[in-house]
Amino acid sequence: MKRCAIYGRVSTDSQTTDNQIIELKKIAELKGYIVTEIFTDEGISGAKGREIRTGFDNIIKGAIKKDFDLILCWSVDRLGRSLQHLVSFLNEIHSVGCDLYIHQSGIDTSTPSGKMMFQMCGVFAEFELGMIRNRVISGQQRAKSQGIHIGRPTKLNEGISHSIKYMKTQGVGIRKIARDLGVGVSTVYKVLETA
Repeated sequence: MKRCAIYGRVSTDSQTTDNQIIELKKIAELKGYIVTEIFTDEGISGAKGREIRTGFDNIIKGAIKKDFDLILCWSVDRLGRSLQHLVSFLNEIHSVGCDLYIHQSGIDTSTPSGKMMFQMCGVFAEFELGMIRNRVISGQQRAKSQGIHIGRPTKLNEGISHSIKYMKTQGVGIRKIARDLGVGVSTVYKVLETA
């Protein structure tokens, strides 16, 4: 009987990995696998690396320690959005004899066609991320050209600008100015640079 680990990830804190985990447990049961561990990353983008995604990092470490023979995952974009990261992940787990099953794509990397399909899915995941990025940048540029402010709303007004300059002439430190006026340190620096 194969020992497997389950990996689930969601990008925002308002989402949950529960649905992914429930379905993957059913698949493991149907295939006769023993689930040894479940790893999750919640509220973390797939574009982030191992150093941020502790669940992802721990599943790789578990594979290296041979705690399981197979990793079950809901979809390729749950593993990552960068082709480089995906290929590196696959090479790392395969070097220690661990395979990967991706439910949504029906990919099983214990087969040559499964390995090829995984790499193709990675290419499409990276392409999709690039397209999303381009749409976001295009939307921001359009909004800016229409005079719409992009980013967090600012508390900065003439009164706060005057107070920042006055407090600085009185010898008050940057952090104290920011704390007392309820603005960011970068806002204080920005005002003082333009003064």
